[in-house]
Amino acid sequence: MAVDFDTAGVPAETIRVEKKSFVHADTVFKGVVGFFAVLVIVLLVWLGLQLYASSRMAFAELGFWDFIKGTTWDPVSGVFGALPFIYGTLVTSFLSLLIATPLGIGTAIFLAELSPKWVRRMLQPLVELLAGIPSVIYGLWGIFILSPLMATTVEPFLMDNFGFLPIFKGYPLGIGFLTASIILAIMIVPFIISVSTEVLSTVPVPLKEGMYALGATRWEVLKKIALPFAKSGIFGSIILALARALGETMAVTMVIGNTPQISKSLFDPGYSMAAVIANEFTEATTSSYLSALIAIAFILLLITLIVNAVARWLIWRTTRIK
Repeated sequence: MAVDFDTAGVPAETIRVEKKSFVHADTVFKGVVGFFAVLVIVLLVWLGLQLYASSRMAFAELGFWDFIKGTTWDPVSGVFGALPFIYGTLVTSFLSLLIATPLGIGTAIFLAELSPKWVRRMLQPLVELLAGIPSVIYGLWGIFILSPLMATTVEPFLMDNFGFLPIFKGYPLGIGFLTASIILAIMIVPFIISVSTEVLSTVPVPLKEGMYALGATRWEVLKKIALPFAKSGIFGSIILALARALGETMAVTMVIGNTPQISKSLFDPGYSMAAVIANEFTEATTSSYLSALIAIAFILLLITLIVNAVARWLIWRTTRIK
């Protein structure tokens, strides 16, 4: 019986069998990784539903919007308002992002475009080490080092020179929104540096060399080639940093002052959503108290999802082809 051979001398039947096995393996692999992707979405939805189910008592007793707009937090009287915690979380997160973004992007530009290779090899592990330090260590450093420095030097300087602004009025306690924001900025800047540096390093070298050949300066190459090419990745690093800042607990708890109030001054103590959950969850002896804390967790999840959705939309707007 004649056997068909391909050009390499391999029987055609063997080739067909191997192709079928490869197609079958590819289908199985696609199904497995697809299951993992769906599982992540299911876990997120399940988490949200569980938080909502556990917080329904607080929403039913107080009303969803009344709970969010409430400014009084008095567990003894059964009065729960989440607005001071929402305010503290948003103020510290966005202020820390305002501090960390230029610092992180500037460092990333230096490491990727300007520094010698040996400097980059030396500094990158140190940046990654900053990202791995436990938050409680940052908190202790904030209490014993940063807080006294803020109370004796930084905050008096801001009061003397910018005291006409409401955000720099008050008494320099060293504990409050500003100190917590600085701690958060130090914690999130390694994420911006690491991701932005890697993204800037992927800019095609021929594009930059072409600009240099036309007589462009380093600043012009950076402005017209590197940053536009890497802007989506840089935005992604900022989103990652913001997500870390929104959910940070221990370091903020140790330096923010843990006072449920809304204040214009950055020197005043405040409270964050993650901090109140960590501080008072073990003290929640009543069902309504426990439900109110879980409701804060649910609102924090919603805020995180909304902020990430808006950020993704901004990335899409800035990177789409016009």
